[in-house]
Amino acid sequence: MEYRLTDFLPTTKKELDLRGWTEVDVILFSGDAYVDHPSFGAAVIGRVLEAAGYKVAIVPQPDWHGDYRDFKKLGRPRLFFGISPGCMDSMVNKYTANRRLRSEDAYSPDGRHDMRPEYPTIVYSRILRELFPDVPIVLGGIEASLRRLTHYDYWQDALRRCILCDAPADLISYGMGEKTILEIARRLSEGEPIEALHDLPQIVYLADKQDIPGGISEHDIVLHSHEECLRDKRKQAENFRHIEEQSNMIHAQRLIQGVDGHYAIVNPPYPPMTTDELDASFDLPYTRQPHPKYKGKRIPAYEMIKHSVNIHRGCFGGCAFCTISAHQGKFIACRSKESILKEVRQVVQMPDFKGYLSDLGGPSANMYGMRGRNIKACEKCKRPSCIHPQICPNLDTNHSALLDIYRAVDAIPGVKKSFIGSGVRYDLILHHSKDEASNQAAREYAHELITRHVSGRLKVAPEHTSDRVLQLMRKPSFQQFYDFKRIFDRINQDEHLNQQIIPYFISSHPGCTEQDMAQLAEITKKLNFHLEQVQDFTPTPMTVSTETWYTGYDPYTLEKVYSAHSQKEKLAQRQYFFWYKEESSHPHASVPTYPRQSKNNDNHRAKPHREEPSKKKRGRHPHHP
Repeated sequence: MEYRLTDFLPTTKKELDLRGWTEVDVILFSGDAYVDHPSFGAAVIGRVLEAAGYKVAIVPQPDWHGDYRDFKKLGRPRLFFGISPGCMDSMVNKYTANRRLRSEDAYSPDGRHDMRPEYPTIVYSRILRELFPDVPIVLGGIEASLRRLTHYDYWQDALRRCILCDAPADLISYGMGEKTILEIARRLSEGEPIEALHDLPQIVYLADKQDIPGGISEHDIVLHSHEECLRDKRKQAENFRHIEEQSNMIHAQRLIQGVDGHYAIVNPPYPPMTTDELDASFDLPYTRQPHPKYKGKRIPAYEMIKHSVNIHRGCFGGCAFCTISAHQGKFIACRSKESILKEVRQVVQMPDFKGYLSDLGGPSANMYGMRGRNIKACEKCKRPSCIHPQICPNLDTNHSALLDIYRAVDAIPGVKKSFIGSGVRYDLILHHSKDEASNQAAREYAHELITRHVSGRLKVAPEHTSDRVLQLMRKPSFQQFYDFKRIFDRINQDEHLNQQIIPYFISSHPGCTEQDMAQLAEITKKLNFHLEQVQDFTPTPMTVSTETWYTGYDPYTLEKVYSAHSQKEKLAQRQYFFWYKEESSHPHASVPTYPRQSKNNDNHRAKPHREEPSKKKRGRHPHHP
């Protein structure tokens, strides 16, 4: 289908003129290229506002140098500016775990590195505040969401304040922002000042003590102040337990943290979206294409996800190094079968579609349709993971609804095969439930996954071989990987298939020692794995692993935990991945040789939320303002 320029949100004065608009209600500034697709958060927020009747424009990747003409070209919005720095944290997007520049910026045309600044949330806010001092500014997206309270910044090697202290904006709309942004627009449109919106769920703002709505009460959780955390790392660890728990509760408490003589206030999130609400977001009139201004240019993240379909939101895995639950929550919100099939049919109509869906998944491949049997128990639960240290007995792990989706998609004319590119939780497949129907569905799922939805290589993420390290990662015992591999190998043999299982591993995670890596090398050598999908642990804001790495304490037990910090320590661990290469040898190896470097060892895997572009990337940055 050929799309007209007016099928996209306007990005220039000329495009406003084509619509006959002399003024817009909301102007969104995005650190990413503008791709009108439900995997790209700025597009989602723009379409949600548009559907509610607001005039919305978007300025993708404005030039922050010189005379700021990109910030002035559309004038003053009637309601507010919105800032979404991108689908990933800008620093994760730009740098590797070794603080080296990545080979490309996946969300920029032709992978260019000069299209966004570091910390665009701060840079864009300061420019807009200077140019339009009286216009409200609302922050959204990964960068602001995960920096909403005191956090460790790996690239500056410093503990940073709530980002509102550095970005002169009025509010943060954290997490998945459809509901929040509509309420902000509605109330501003009705004439309320931005300061009156401090009662909204799922926002962050700064206030003096006397201006906190309702005052500080016994129902609030008062965290250690930023200044206390600077003086005592243990207090930062203590804070993080509360932050993570409240991010994953249906009925959360308000969080309050002192900073610079003021308070950062985090209001509890909205409840998880219903299926109808999620469908409404996905069913908006996206073109699913990059804006015509990028004609002839390649946007790597779009190329990765353009033939994929996201089927749910949220993840109850609670992996210690992952930010999905901090942004999307642990409760699964599912799209309806009808909405999913409608989007698949749209993909089938794309001129370059050859019959193969690259991914039919989500933040995790096989959590669709799973929820607590007794929702009242879930409403009181503080556990950040429903499956660690054991699978919750209240969790319904039945794969039947997901199998129904797979089969319905595969029956659509034009679909030759639907691959599962999202991460598969094999512990859910292996779980022995009291419900025999669930066990049968899990067996059927394993067989169908392996025989019909693998492109020759099935990627899974055991992450390590040491059970002690896996406990800190909140991942299942490596024994479960052996169990799943036996199923994989048996099905391949029975069906005369020649497929590989590709494991992901992490080095230098908190708690991991050189001895643990030597054990990993020995085990993977016995399994004859020549490891490709590996990475050095990258501390990213708002994960348990990062707080443990920085503070030296487990936030839940407050026990001390060793972490490899120096480049020498990290390199020593990373080398064990590559026992099969002979460039150099390692003095402590129980297997023969180790290289000095590998082109793969800095790949920060982070998954697109609809996930989303940059396939379930390892720091897991679901992208959506």
